[in-house]
Amino acid sequence: MSLPTPSATSAAARAPREPTVATLVRYAAGSIGTGGFATLPGLVLVYFLTDTLGVAAIVAGLLVTVAKVWDVIIDPVIGARSDLSLVRTGSRRRVMLLGAILLPVFFVVTFAVPPGLGPVASGIWVFVAFVLAATAFSLFQVPYIALPAELVAGYDARTRLLSARVVVLTFAILLFGAGGPALRSLGGADAHLGYLLMAVVAAVALGAGMVVASFSARTSVPGAVETAAPGRRAGPSILQNYRDGVAALRRSRPFRSLLGTFVLQALATGMMLAGAQYVATWVLHDQDAVTYLFIALIAPALLCAPLWGLLARRGGKERAFGFASVLYGFAALSLILLEWVPGPWVYVSVGLAGAAYAGMQTLPLAMLPDVISHDARTSGPGAAGTFGGVWTAGETAGIALGTTVLTIVLAITGYHASVAGSTVTQTGTAVTGIVLSFSIAPAVIIALSLLLLARYPLRRSDIESAAVAEAVELGATFPDSTVEPTGEPIA
Repeated sequence: MSLPTPSATSAAARAPREPTVATLVRYAAGSIGTGGFATLPGLVLVYFLTDTLGVAAIVAGLLVTVAKVWDVIIDPVIGARSDLSLVRTGSRRRVMLLGAILLPVFFVVTFAVPPGLGPVASGIWVFVAFVLAATAFSLFQVPYIALPAELVAGYDARTRLLSARVVVLTFAILLFGAGGPALRSLGGADAHLGYLLMAVVAAVALGAGMVVASFSARTSVPGAVETAAPGRRAGPSILQNYRDGVAALRRSRPFRSLLGTFVLQALATGMMLAGAQYVATWVLHDQDAVTYLFIALIAPALLCAPLWGLLARRGGKERAFGFASVLYGFAALSLILLEWVPGPWVYVSVGLAGAAYAGMQTLPLAMLPDVISHDARTSGPGAAGTFGGVWTAGETAGIALGTTVLTIVLAITGYHASVAGSTVTQTGTAVTGIVLSFSIAPAVIIALSLLLLARYPLRRSDIESAAVAEAVELGATFPDSTVEPTGEPIA
């Protein structure tokens, strides 16, 4: 096979072989924003709607789902516009900063519902504000996902970069998952005040992390302009943005496999995230137990994130990812015992899931830059943002569907919504529905995701040999590579 021509050489091929400490720190800081925004609304927003604002469970789920559907619609467009910004300015920073500045404002507004507003008006308020917050988040998240392929070029270096990010991500999940409800409780009997206090403090942390990460985007990506297709330089229509996203899915088998796996797993974890507060309140009979559930989830994840990177370097990212997924599935399955013997033992199973969750985040995110670089070599560069947009849309859809499935289960099993200050009792059937959505349902979804992961074709040798071939073309060398300049493995 002939080497790619210089005009087709991707910017990723010219990226540094190893990330600098400054790059690691700045890029990882973005996970304070992404982890926080993914965690806190997923944890408390539906519960806020049903148990403080009096919105029916099925309606609350519909409102959140429609807001997420909007995300799915706009993410491919934002991805393509991010590519266009890269071509025109040499950087994705402008788009990221816009999202980082707007998100904190709309996040606070989401939880600033005036007391006394009826359920219908309250639901509309939350929906509009959350749609605006989600839009701002996408402006940051989509180009943020695309950055690793441009920041570092090495197979293992990408794992190190994403391992650092996931360490911060798991810390952010702990910070927002445990700290959010704790801040909410400071409102005492005034639930509206508690949620507003939580939102203000969280918004400051979200914005700070995202602004810092925006400066990890390179201000002048080598080759971004000269290697871009003419259509990308001119700025394609919105319809063409969607066509590009569909085309990326059609032509890239590695992307289809990896994205499908990640979406299903986002659905499973989204169900468990949205269900955690219900488990704490109605199964463990302690609303504040959600804090301890998050500590049990994240403490092992913080410890294990670097270990998954080590396992990936020794056995390959795809194998380590598969092992992490199986471990998470078994941990979720064990939680069915909550139906008969609820108790402190639940923290052991959640801790096991947390250890696996670190791998389920680190490894697919480290595999995505490999997929983007592979597509750049085989189909031409300039589509990293498009891949990032489709990826973010898929992840958002998965998490939203997780929340939707949970609320459908709650509605079917007769869950009773309530307003702040009122007292309700849930039936045994409703409690069973909560347990099933926290155990068997996510375990089955994880099992299905493994069928797609088995079809992922890229291996270390594919990535390293291609990287060395491009380096030779550019007159560079990769002294730490596992392959010779010819592409053959080093004996």
